[in-house]
Amino acid sequence: MTSLIDVIFLLLLFFMLTSTFTKFGEIEFATAAAGGGKQDRTLRFLKLEAERILVDGKPVTLADVAVRLEGDKPQTALISLGPNATSQDLIDLLSVLNGVDQLRAQVIG
Repeated sequence: MTSLIDVIFLLLLFFMLTSTFTKFGEIEFATAAAGGGKQDRTLRFLKLEAERILVDGKPVTLADVAVRLEGDKPQTALISLGPNATSQDLIDLLSVLNGVDQLRAQVIG
């Protein structure tokens, strides 16, 4: 006769070995650091709010952000978060910005 703890251990081992784990994606961004040196990058200002996104002061849809930021020169996108912006809004924006060549995103307070 098998003890109950052995059965529980075997069930736990079975479920651990047969389960699959999801792989979380990584999104790279930098936070603004104090005292920057001379830059050869073009600065672009993005304001992320709950209902809209402003690129250099002009409203843009999320789908058009990448088109608006395309360029030949290296750029830095400074992202300012509005009071009602959610973390999902930020992740959606960073996912779009990840596809833009020569663009580095920095989140500022």
